[in-house]
Amino acid sequence: MKKTARANRSKSRWLVGSAGLALLGVPVLGHANADVEKNIANPNNWAMQAGDMYNQRYSKLKQINKGNVGKMQVAWTFSTGVLRGHEGSPLVIDGTMFLHSPFPNKVFAIDLETQKIKWKYEPKQDPAVIPQMCCDTVNRGLAYAEGKVFLQQADSNLVALDAKSGKVIWSVKNGDPKLGAVNTNAPHVFKDKVITGISGGEWGVRGFLAAYDINSGKQVWKGYSVGPDSEMLIDPDKTTTWADGKVTPVGRDSSLKTWQGDQWKIGGGTTWGWYSYDKGLNAVFYGTGNPSTWNPAQRPGDNKWTMSIWSRDVDSGKVNWVYQMTPYDEWDFDGINEMILADINVKGKPTKALVHFDRNGFAYTMDRTNGALLVAEKYDPKVNWATHVDMKSGRPQVVKQYSTAQNGPDVNTKGICPAALGSKDQQPASFDPETKLFYVPTNHVCMDYEPFKVEYTAGQPYVGATLSMFPAPGSHGGMGNYITWDAGTGKIVQSKAEKFSVWSGSLNTAGGLSCYGTLEGYLKCVDKNDIKKELFKFKTPSGIIGNVFTYEHKGKQYLGVFSGIGGWAGIGMAAGLEKDQDGLGAVGGYKELSQYTELGGSLTVFALPN
Repeated sequence: MKKTARANRSKSRWLVGSAGLALLGVPVLGHANADVEKNIANPNNWAMQAGDMYNQRYSKLKQINKGNVGKMQVAWTFSTGVLRGHEGSPLVIDGTMFLHSPFPNKVFAIDLETQKIKWKYEPKQDPAVIPQMCCDTVNRGLAYAEGKVFLQQADSNLVALDAKSGKVIWSVKNGDPKLGAVNTNAPHVFKDKVITGISGGEWGVRGFLAAYDINSGKQVWKGYSVGPDSEMLIDPDKTTTWADGKVTPVGRDSSLKTWQGDQWKIGGGTTWGWYSYDKGLNAVFYGTGNPSTWNPAQRPGDNKWTMSIWSRDVDSGKVNWVYQMTPYDEWDFDGINEMILADINVKGKPTKALVHFDRNGFAYTMDRTNGALLVAEKYDPKVNWATHVDMKSGRPQVVKQYSTAQNGPDVNTKGICPAALGSKDQQPASFDPETKLFYVPTNHVCMDYEPFKVEYTAGQPYVGATLSMFPAPGSHGGMGNYITWDAGTGKIVQSKAEKFSVWSGSLNTAGGLSCYGTLEGYLKCVDKNDIKKELFKFKTPSGIIGNVFTYEHKGKQYLGVFSGIGGWAGIGMAAGLEKDQDGLGAVGGYKELSQYTELGGSLTVFALPN
């Protein structure tokens, strides 16, 4: 087949898919937002998407515990009225629950006493934004601070709503959806700023992180992922990275030197993941996504600083340190997964750590104070694209057999593990301060990957690869595992096999529980000391890609989760796609899922019987 024909065919596939897809540090002078801190400190609330600023997804509530969780019953349910993938979770603030939906990004405020809708916000968005969204029309949730609810709409508008009335206080444009710059991420409030990113790496969007004043909506700073030092807010002498076995300045033009010509202008590095914040360091931590295009032959070089972990000063946006996990990404191993902050022992030494489970199948433990690389190990034994990460250079050691760049365009490189959706996608892990372990929902999926030449056209998909996905061979036959991980040593402690990828964010509690959802639609709670011991299992109305959360109201603990199949794993069902290679290979990989669940969009809330 001619290259142009293949390119047109793939572009058509993409468009078909996308049309439907498409604890805290020491105080410093600049305190974090006092209202957010107050709400987090009250365990009755679920005040942030991750429960706290460290992204630990841990609750001190223990009324529901491993001794009685098996008695949990459905307390109440709520339909959002939207039949697409439901990621993220509601927020609970002082007796009010704030819910969000996928496109059109409805927001509901619900009185927890009566379950009455206090107000509803439904933005009037141009449906033309839908085909500009990769891998479903998801939204990952809201933020709350000082009587305002913050929503990052698909059309890139960042909106502040009055928490009592739902009326718009301010709105600001964060990107141009006509160029593919849309949004799926949850905004985060740190100090007096709401921080948001951008999606669109598959459209050649140049990624950035931006901070807006929570009261006025005025942009305070904007730092790009790639390009000139001044636009990335990098100081070549003060910003550091890990190289030659030590923390060292990045030097001048650290990004520009790794791109051919002006390729960086459409270079990707988008920022649609989960962010964390350390008050003592006054730093926000996040990851950047894949370089554009997916055909590595068209962008020779390391493509810095895509696929990287970042630390930025919250007030100025200046980069403290940056570390690239997957230089010259050849597999779409998007580096946007959550950064979890925890004070743990690393190789026997007390450490202010940052722990990140990357799409590439390696789990990284960094010293978050300076960006030193401490641990980098595989958290799925089937990962084969690299043998290991060289700890001196920080670079993965790529296996030629699985290198799409070395094998070249128009060659179908087979049996790469993990698949492009990674050993873990955006579904956030949890950290338990009692066990000192990380509880990680994972994918157990491999792929065949054929890159081809693709031309950039503004506002059109800029992918350049055809994929097929399948369960990891020579394993348990399923597509997922739920694991516990020791980040101090880089070892799997336990692994619990699942039939499909675990695409739900996990939750750990002081009640001895670790809870997560499955793509078939089961909410499961296991013993956090022995995750193979299932204590509770309930089939919700649709597949779960939302994040488990908990709260207390009038002395009673509740545990809830969104169900609503979709996201990349469920895009075949969400968008009505049928060809195996549609949805960038996910349709064929997850074809069996339709035998276990159906579309939906609802919240299910559980409690112990009265």
